[in-house]
Amino acid sequence: RVSAGPTALALWYHFAIMFEALFILTTIDAGTRVGRFLLQDLLGNLWRPLGNTRSWIANSFASMLLVAAWGWFLYQGVIDPLGGINTLWPLFGLANQLLSVIALCLGTTLLIKMGKARYLFITIVPLLFMAVVTFSAGYMKIFSPDPNLGLLASARLAIQKSAQAADAGTAAVLIRQAMMYRIDVFVAAIFLVLVLLIAIGSAVEWYRLLVGRKRVQLHESEFVPLAEVAVG
Repeated sequence: RVSAGPTALALWYHFAIMFEALFILTTIDAGTRVGRFLLQDLLGNLWRPLGNTRSWIANSFASMLLVAAWGWFLYQGVIDPLGGINTLWPLFGLANQLLSVIALCLGTTLLIKMGKARYLFITIVPLLFMAVVTFSAGYMKIFSPDPNLGLLASARLAIQKSAQAADAGTAAVLIRQAMMYRIDVFVAAIFLVLVLLIAIGSAVEWYRLLVGRKRVQLHESEFVPLAEVAVG
């Protein structure tokens, strides 16, 4: 009796907890760690000590900023009148597919550097497919005039409904919905632009490698010790 009744509820409740622990929390953990390194690299350009990854103070500061950003984003989902999933899910789907575009760009670059350009179709074909589908879907999700699809159209419709609302409480809920849609637009646009820049930069790199304008290097940069721990 796993399809109905209290037994089914108990089973799927534990399944949901397992899914959160094994997938969602590990994704957030990895994302926070990577985000901290990126944030420290950025902050180090503003004030060098903040970029020191060996400093627990700098690490803690960057980690707190990242966790606060996660918390703010999740809070926006919690106060979403539609339950939060309507705000978070479109961004999750878009980001997931854009990650595959980045991974395929990296794989293509590695194939060229390994001298195996004849196998580029293995990564180029799925890369083109994922890029076309994901960017088309992202554009439609933002700019479609259909309120059931387009985020901007949904925000405009919510604002129009708020002006016609029968009471202040309903109007406030609709205005909050419009804000959620606009947050989605802002974050989705950033995702699309950043991945587009990565794809363009990768294409330029491929061209330079294939025509011989750039020497192929398959090793990491030389290790440069931090000043405070350097020997001698």
